[in-house]
Amino acid sequence: MREAGRIVAGVLYLLEKHIRPGVRTESLDSMAEEYIRERNGVPSFLGYRGFPASICTSINDVVVHGIPDKTRLMEGDIIGVDVGVILDGYQGDAARTYAVGKIGDVATKLMDTTLESLYAGIDACRQGNRLGDVSNAIQRTAEGGGFSVVVQFVGHGIGKDMHEEPQIPNFGPPGRGPRLETGMTFALEPMVNEGAYEVEVDEIDGWTVRTKDGSLSAHFEHTVAITEEGPTILTLL
Repeated sequence: MREAGRIVAGVLYLLEKHIRPGVRTESLDSMAEEYIRERNGVPSFLGYRGFPASICTSINDVVVHGIPDKTRLMEGDIIGVDVGVILDGYQGDAARTYAVGKIGDVATKLMDTTLESLYAGIDACRQGNRLGDVSNAIQRTAEGGGFSVVVQFVGHGIGKDMHEEPQIPNFGPPGRGPRLETGMTFALEPMVNEGAYEVEVDEIDGWTVRTKDGSLSAHFEHTVAITEEGPTILTLL
């Protein structure tokens, strides 16, 4: 899983260099697929339940599952990129939200807070804690920054399959849920909105999830393993 995660991290690092005004999201998808296949990986998302691309590209009010197309990025946009890779039967999954050129103060704070909430959740991934401790750490950090946490979509266990049990909400009370044990692997992925938490799925493509009020949304994700020494992030270069 660490090797699959390295490829995921490499894609996110590569795309960072190319995310700028004028770039089409479909070109980011092509770059990502080429990078993955050159390293003997398989894009997890391509064909998954009919998803038509290798990565998700979610701009501004799109929370998750945006489909790459001919849309060009514009100065001031934020874009969430979600990447999954299968290598030798094991999965890696991570996401990051990028600024396109110069962005506003609210967008910057939203991105910073969402990333902080991810790391708060990762820090709670310790043997002996409860799953609810992870969820609560994410929620407290996001809401402490003045934002709302999406409740309709959640993180998940990950291993040989991209989505495994348990589901990992980004909200809820601490001290509840399964006890965490060494060897567990999770994909933690806070989705945090500038405005209200309500979202809606595009009725035409069946995938694109937007904030109901049109406010900005940010998304960060890492695949994490619980070890005796504490949490280890598997989606790093």
